[in-house]
Amino acid sequence: MARPLPTGTGAQPPARAAIGGLALGSIAGVEVRADWSLAVIVVLIAMSLGAGVFPAWHPDWSAALVWSTALAAALLFIASVLLHELSHALVGRAQGIPIRRITLFVFGGMAELEREPEVWRAELLMAIVGPITSFLIGVAMILAGGLLVNRFDIGPGDPLELFRSLGPVATVLLWLGPINLLLAAFNLVPGFPLDGGRVLRAAIWGATGDIVRATRYAAGAGRAFGWLLIALGFAMLFGLYVPLLGGGPLSGVWLALIGWFLSSAAQSSYARLLAQRSLADVPVSRLMLAPVTTVRSETPVANLIDDYIMRSDQRAFPVLDGDRFAGLVALEDARGVDRATREHKTVASIMTPADRLAIVGPGDDAAEALHKLSQRDVNQLPVVENGELRGLLRREDLLKWLSLHGARPAPA
Repeated sequence: MARPLPTGTGAQPPARAAIGGLALGSIAGVEVRADWSLAVIVVLIAMSLGAGVFPAWHPDWSAALVWSTALAAALLFIASVLLHELSHALVGRAQGIPIRRITLFVFGGMAELEREPEVWRAELLMAIVGPITSFLIGVAMILAGGLLVNRFDIGPGDPLELFRSLGPVATVLLWLGPINLLLAAFNLVPGFPLDGGRVLRAAIWGATGDIVRATRYAAGAGRAFGWLLIALGFAMLFGLYVPLLGGGPLSGVWLALIGWFLSSAAQSSYARLLAQRSLADVPVSRLMLAPVTTVRSETPVANLIDDYIMRSDQRAFPVLDGDRFAGLVALEDARGVDRATREHKTVASIMTPADRLAIVGPGDDAAEALHKLSQRDVNQLPVVENGELRGLLRREDLLKWLSLHGARPAPA
C-alpha cells in the first residue's frame, strides 16, 4: 500500500530549488507545475501496486492489465493530491491570500502562498478544506466502487474473494477511496506544516493573538511528529510492523524521509516567519548596496571579466543603456561564453533583460524583497525607481541585517 504524502498549504521543501519542472497548465487561474521528483512517487506507487497489491487481488489478470491498472491508479492518486491542493488555493484566494502556483513533487504537493494569512480565521478555513476535500474524494470513490459491484461492504467473509471479483475500474476506485481517507487523516495530524498543524496554529493564534507564539508551538509539534516518523522508519528497517504503515526496509526508508522532510519544513517555516517579522517595515533603501558598480550594455564580455568581475566582489552587475536600467549580468553569464568570442560579444547579448527580472523599489518592504529572492531563487534584486537604478539588494545584505536585528527562534 502506498504511504501517505505530506500535502499542505505552502509546505516548502527544506532546500528549495529554482522554479522548474513541467508546466501542466492552469486551473481557475492557478498555475500547476510538476517537479521532476514527482516521477519518483508515481513509479513507487505503480511498482507497489503492480508487483504486490493487484497481483494478489487478481492472480488471473495478465501482466499488461495489472501494470496498466497500477499506473492508472498512481496517476489518479496524484490527481486527487492536486484536488486537495487546489481546494487550499481556491479557499485561500477567497480569503484574500494570493496563491498563484501549485507544485506537485515527491512528497506530495504544495500550494505556494505569496504571503502568510493576516487573520487566524483565514488560516483555519484554508487549512481545513484540504483534509475535507480528501475525505470527500475518498467517500465518493468508495461509493462509486460499491455501485460498480452493487455492494457497499466487504462483509464478514473473505475480502479477497470480493476484490478478485472486481473489474479494473472498481479495483482502482476501491483502492483510491481508503488511500484518500488515510491521506485526510494523515494531514490532520496537528504538526506544522501539515494541514492539522496549520489548524493548530490558527487555534492558538486565535486564542492568544500572537502568530509567532502559535507558529512556535505548531512547528514544535511538527518537528516532534517528524522525529516520531524517523524513529518508526528506522524501527521498520529492523523488522517492526506498524499498522496501516506496514513494515520492511523500503517502507522504513520512505517513512524516515517523510519524517525528515516534515521536521525540516517545520523548522524552516518558523525561521521564515521570524525573518519576515524582523524585516517588516524596514525599507529596501536601508539595506541595499549603493552606489553600485554598473557596466555599459556595449561593453565586450572580455572587458566585463577583466575590468569588473575580477576587480570587484559583486556577483552581478546592473547593465545601463544610456541612463536607463537595461538588465543584469552575472559571472555565470560570462562563464558560458566561449573564450574565442569574448572580445566580440557584448554584455547586452548575454545579460538578463530588465523585463525578465524581479525588481524592488527603494521604499518597498524588505520582507517582500526577501520573498521575491526566495521565490525566484536569486541572490540579488535590482532596486529601481522610475526606470532609474538606485542600488542592488543582495541576499547577504538581508542575512547581515537578520544576524544583527533578527529575532532568534525560541524553543517550542
